[in-house]
Amino acid sequence: MLKLPGLIDPHVHMREPGAAHKEDWNTGTSAALAGGVTLVLAMPNTRPPIFDPTTLDLALAVAKQKACCDYAQFLGAGADNTAWNAHPEIPARAAGLKMYLDQTFGELRLDSMTIWQKHFKTWPKHLPIVTHSESRSMAAVILMAAIYDRPVHIAHISLKEEVLVIKAAKERGIKVTCEVCPHHLFLSKDDIPAISQGHPGRGEVRPRLATKEDVDALWANLDVIDCFATDHAPHTLAEKDGDNPPPGFPGLETALPLLLTAVSEGRLTINDVLSRMVTNPRRIFNLPEQPETWVEVDEDAAYEIRAADMHSRCGWTPFEGWQVKGRVRNVVLRGQKAYRDGKILVEVGYGKNVRE
Repeated sequence: MLKLPGLIDPHVHMREPGAAHKEDWNTGTSAALAGGVTLVLAMPNTRPPIFDPTTLDLALAVAKQKACCDYAQFLGAGADNTAWNAHPEIPARAAGLKMYLDQTFGELRLDSMTIWQKHFKTWPKHLPIVTHSESRSMAAVILMAAIYDRPVHIAHISLKEEVLVIKAAKERGIKVTCEVCPHHLFLSKDDIPAISQGHPGRGEVRPRLATKEDVDALWANLDVIDCFATDHAPHTLAEKDGDNPPPGFPGLETALPLLLTAVSEGRLTINDVLSRMVTNPRRIFNLPEQPETWVEVDEDAAYEIRAADMHSRCGWTPFEGWQVKGRVRNVVLRGQKAYRDGKILVEVGYGKNVRE
């Protein structure tokens, strides 16, 4: 058995409140444990969005009741909640501030750079700002980080031009970090027909799957990438196959086996995975250690990814049928046996809010 520390996923969508038919805090955190993830940071584009004390209380109450692994909840940046400096107790309760600056799923997109500036001015500097910002808007966000001399974390980069701009910014001392999703490392737009199986909506994700050249550039610049994050974004197959398919892939249960397969092929090292799924997320998001927490993996176990074996409620995966190597066997969370060979062993609600 390969013994790893509990993994951190800084980018997941639990879909609760408002869309528990896709996923809820129980099924989503069960999927996390099955993937070796013991701490998740949940995004705020729920229904209603999480953007003030009332909605934050709503989300945290549901998480406290249902979560099986540890967690924290992001707040969303909106046009009407920019006065964070007047209410410092609210940011302290959140994982960070999420700013949606490009096409996404939900109601939180911000188009005005004037509003971006207000959030950059008033959100506490010791707490993270994460942006969904692609291409030129990403470059604008990096400019904001430089102007206000504060850290910013770029979610799910996918393009060659993005990783090269971030590299240049880091070389100049700008406080920028970034993450990449396994689906942007292992899939390109050439794979969409295989994913879709005649249903184009199954290939919809934001940011979109990019070219093979973009994928190769991400691999060639792994030293620039701080975190591996799944952007676990479950929707049901009925929704993905419908007339207006929402973007997003589930990912919590496939990330580690995909990365361990890359380790077995010599494309990554175990230390590459641990730095991006434990050490760096903990530093960037100021997360506490999880005592007596570890994951045991059979690194030689070869098997086929099947959605039918998964805990996520959405019931599908873009990696259906992929041959991978490395299966999570046991998870211990804060001294308690949490997962073993497909079964969740902790009681619903065992998860702890790490911001309390």
